[in-house]
Amino acid sequence: MTEITRILGIDPGSRITGFGIIECQRQHSIYITSGCIRMQHKEFPLRLQEIYAGITEIVTQYHPTELAIEQVFMSRNVASALKLGHARGVAIVSCVQHHLSVYEYAPTAIKLAVVGKGHAKKIQVQHMVKVLLSLANVPQEDAADALAAALCHAHQGSYQA
Repeated sequence: MTEITRILGIDPGSRITGFGIIECQRQHSIYITSGCIRMQHKEFPLRLQEIYAGITEIVTQYHPTELAIEQVFMSRNVASALKLGHARGVAIVSCVQHHLSVYEYAPTAIKLAVVGKGHAKKIQVQHMVKVLLSLANVPQEDAADALAAALCHAHQGSYQA
């Protein structure tokens, strides 16, 4: 019997958090869903709560077993990096509370796995996600980044028989 694994990819953000779910069986990745959690509140703590609630709803509805999430990269703006770290932490806590295994990948590793270049542009990631998952349309940037994280995890070899 071949095991099917459902991977939730997350592109964390304090204003928009992208998510994407794929199913992996052997050498095939199948698109399940993707989208964005768009924060409605201006207050940062309330945005974190929105991320938590949104991820919890997605996990409850689609039952992924593994999380692939982008590692925090240091930018020039320390305050932005800290907010990203908070958003990431809230998403991880939501997933861990639902017993998902967590896998973290550097942004360059995700781009390398999906595009073949570690410093690929967003539009290249969007295009390759569309191609790799046989989507009718190019996904929105944040959703494409989340799907790319899930594909990166799938390409690590643990789902190929």
